[in-house]
Amino acid sequence: MALTSSVKEELSRLEIKKSSERRAELSALLRFAGGLHIVSGRIVVEAEVDLGATARRARRAIAEVFGHESEIVVVSGGGLRRGSSYVVRVVQDGEALARRTGLLDSRGRPVRGLPPAVVNGAVADAEAVLRGAFLAHGSLTEPGRSAAMEFTCPGPEAALALVGAARRLGVLAKAREVRGVDRVVVRDGDAIAALLTRMGAHQTLLQWEDRRMRKEVRATANRLANFDDANLRRSAQAAVAAGARVERALEILGDEVPEHLRQAGELRLSNKQASLDELGRLADPPLTKDAVAGRIRRLLAMADRRAEELGIPGTDAGVAADAMPS
Repeated sequence: MALTSSVKEELSRLEIKKSSERRAELSALLRFAGGLHIVSGRIVVEAEVDLGATARRARRAIAEVFGHESEIVVVSGGGLRRGSSYVVRVVQDGEALARRTGLLDSRGRPVRGLPPAVVNGAVADAEAVLRGAFLAHGSLTEPGRSAAMEFTCPGPEAALALVGAARRLGVLAKAREVRGVDRVVVRDGDAIAALLTRMGAHQTLLQWEDRRMRKEVRATANRLANFDDANLRRSAQAAVAAGARVERALEILGDEVPEHLRQAGELRLSNKQASLDELGRLADPPLTKDAVAGRIRRLLAMADRRAEELGIPGTDAGVAADAMPS
């Protein structure tokens, strides 16, 4: 997950000036990484993130945009958890923060998707929503056939809201449920690049595009190599088949072969790997490739007719099935 960490590190350092964008980003981060808890009768807001830089960014936004104090708790890794995680916790005035960030509606009920003010905000707010969601629970895989940018969502409503935010940026994202977990997935390479740009991960975008280009070049080279190998195999099979048929034709016709056809046949037998152009240059006098091909074709046709009259196998009899040109 080196690319995922790279994106999150870069986004955590991104400077955002507009308070509406910071509000939208924090709302998404708290919605996708956090939860509401009741402790001693009070609502506590928590958000668990992967990086300390992300936790510090969230804490700074909570203080500067909303004016609330928060604390960061480090949770050490253990068991299935790799590395430490960081919990941003707001105990004092947690309910007020939850209302202002849209985690609670005006009646104090939890909002299942994203707050309307964020969903209906400016395009820059949609970018901030995706940035916050990625910082909370996003991932980016290596470019290639299985490349994907994924957002793990707290529920189907949040997933649909994120799909809508991506649509506002001209990016096609799909909501899906995988083993009981709601996810939003973007698989198209150009769409992933567009999202990285809109979220503000420009350095990681360059890194991702470089890897993408290398893989595409490598894949193209492999396809061309396979294509060349296939052509060589087909050419070799065709040469073997042609030589075997000519040899059988001369055997069937014996002394009845016209001299000019015999010369063409013997030329083919003595130069099995040569092209028709090369056979034409080797002939005495030189012939065009069409003339060589025509003589060999007439030789085979004459032999097949003679074999049919005699009731014996034709020129194909000496050719193995796997040597026949496809």
